[in-house]
Amino acid sequence: MNLEATYTAELMQFVHDHLNEDPAQLLLKQKEIPGLDLKAAAAQIALRQKARQKLPSWFVHPHLIFPPALSVEQCSSERTARYKASLVQGTTLLDLTGGFGVDTVYLGENSKRVTYVERQEELVALARRNLPHFLNSQHCTFVKQDALEFLRETPETYDLLYVDPARRGMGNQKLHRLRDLEPDLVRNWDLLQQKARVIMVKASPMLDISEACRELSGITQVHVLGVKNEVRELLLLADGSGKPLRIVAVEMREGETFSFSFSPEEEALACPTFAYPGKYLIIPYAALLKAGAFKSFSVAQGLAKLHPHTHVYTTDQLPEAVPGRVFEVMEQIRLDKKVLKKRYPEGKVHVISKNHPLKAEAFKKKFRLRDGGTEFLIAATAVDGKPGVWRCRMV
Repeated sequence: MNLEATYTAELMQFVHDHLNEDPAQLLLKQKEIPGLDLKAAAAQIALRQKARQKLPSWFVHPHLIFPPALSVEQCSSERTARYKASLVQGTTLLDLTGGFGVDTVYLGENSKRVTYVERQEELVALARRNLPHFLNSQHCTFVKQDALEFLRETPETYDLLYVDPARRGMGNQKLHRLRDLEPDLVRNWDLLQQKARVIMVKASPMLDISEACRELSGITQVHVLGVKNEVRELLLLADGSGKPLRIVAVEMREGETFSFSFSPEEEALACPTFAYPGKYLIIPYAALLKAGAFKSFSVAQGLAKLHPHTHVYTTDQLPEAVPGRVFEVMEQIRLDKKVLKKRYPEGKVHVISKNHPLKAEAFKKKFRLRDGGTEFLIAATAVDGKPGVWRCRMV
């Protein structure tokens, strides 16, 4: 694949000069430029714009060629890739599912030898061109091959084996169970363990953590990565240490990162207190809820739970640096159309439903509300087993 014939220095300069313009409008306005493929340039601009928030330093890099949109969509963000790199160390890295190469770059920064494996020819060609801008090309090997075929044939073992299985089915449907992915990690787990000292698996946010740890022996860490209160990735780490499983919930926000670590045993043995809503309500970040830190979070943060099955917490003291959203309770409000109409004449209020008979969307539809304004209605079942609604504002 001759990338240089299409992606000339002139084309790359054109892309960089028009990064902030509408690529569709560029195609309409620009006349044909001799020696420059305008459609390819517009596509590159669109792909970079798609990655602006996710890969900020890649977005502005003048020499990178971006792959098709699906690869950009499925690749890790810079921030989550850097987090992965902070968890491991070693001199040899094998990335079995190289793709765009974002994880390869950050995991391989401190490695003396990096092996990138990918079965799609276009992605391998792009990686050969792109990755030397980040990594020492003398220490990188690029292999176009099926991941499992490569593992069966290579005589080497690696310090770190990284794998991000494809999570799209034949009909482009999203998959999340490990045994449904490509490569099938459950069936081939023994083979992976034979080839590396440490294995890191990037998995779907929808994956059942308990089921995954039963299917893959030797998992010692699970990291649930959230960005701006949305779970983006699950990381499964097998380091051969035999240590008990630790689950780490991570929330990444602008300028700060929160984390909460616990074990399944700590969660099982935790004995939280329960209370009716006090002055403040706290809803943990999505990563903590996905991780299953329901009781241990309550105990560690010194917060009371509203109900055994309501993952909303309360306190009369304003909590500091708690990994969750904090709301000040103004009043409990009666669930009545006239009451709500009087309080919100324009129908604007944010609704959060936790263990309540009405889900948030059904709540808004029934009472003709829509998101807006600065107030929140938190609907939840309280310690007395009765559902209630509390009018709040975010702290």
